[in-house]
Amino acid sequence: MSVKALREYTDLGLIYTLGRSPANYRLYDTDALWCVRLIGELRGLGLTVAEIRELTAGWADGAGQPVGSHLAALLSRSRERVRQRIAAQQQILDRIEKFETEHEAHLAEGDLCWAGDPRGCDLRA
Repeated sequence: MSVKALREYTDLGLIYTLGRSPANYRLYDTDALWCVRLIGELRGLGLTVAEIRELTAGWADGAGQPVGSHLAALLSRSRERVRQRIAAQQQILDRIEKFETEHEAHLAEGDLCWAGDPRGCDLRA
């Protein structure tokens, strides 16, 4: 994990330091290491830092819904975001394939002019 990320997570209250070293470095204990691993895993599952803060705030309060059901809801939200990104990327793939099909001959020849190209493609045809 980058130093920048450690600072951000510390500043957001996601991990805690033991203080500072004589050289003014932040000091972390094994609990902080566990939190860093958990944050990394949750980020790897697509949760945002804001969602992780939301999850940890609910756990730290002891109030509200249990962490498990809250995490399940956040994972569901993350899954939907991933599906939306996949759908958007699929649309791009579809447009690439359509473009390649429509311009197959020009792509094979290595010369592709756009309709109405102001640089004189019409003259080269």
